[in-house]
Amino acid sequence: MDALRRIVRALRISARAAEGRLGISGAQLFVLHELVHGDASSIDELATRTRTHQSSVSVVVSRLAARGLVVRRTAPDDARRTVITLTAAGRALLRRAPEVGQARLITGLERLRPAQRRTLASHLVALVHALEADDETPAMFFEEESPGISRRRVVITRRVRTG
Repeated sequence: MDALRRIVRALRISARAAEGRLGISGAQLFVLHELVHGDASSIDELATRTRTHQSSVSVVVSRLAARGLVVRRTAPDDARRTVITLTAAGRALLRRAPEVGQARLITGLERLRPAQRRTLASHLVALVHALEADDETPAMFFEEESPGISRRRVVITRRVRTG
């Protein structure tokens, strides 16, 4: 349990630093951090790069676009695809950014041997199943969820409190 607490604490500290210093969530900072390495050719590509569900990345990109930190434009070769690009404001914000907790987590996971990662993934899936949370679409770490996503969590919280 202490190991999980340490991981969540490190992610929470990173997210709070982003919110306090930049006024954006840790998830938004993570997406910006991934875009500094190059434009995303689609929401699906960005979801792969952030190791997150497409719907969660889409919400984060919308929030970043509303703040003028990224631009979404139609791909020149495929009108069905949206290319996501950092703006000058997004690049300037990143120059002031604290460490990105999610990037640090991914780096740590990549340091594990493949067999260790498979074992960890298997155990985490089993834990999610035991928590009866396997039918949820997970949001990015420390990003506010849309009302449709959070509804199931309210039901689980109530069941735990009354059960």
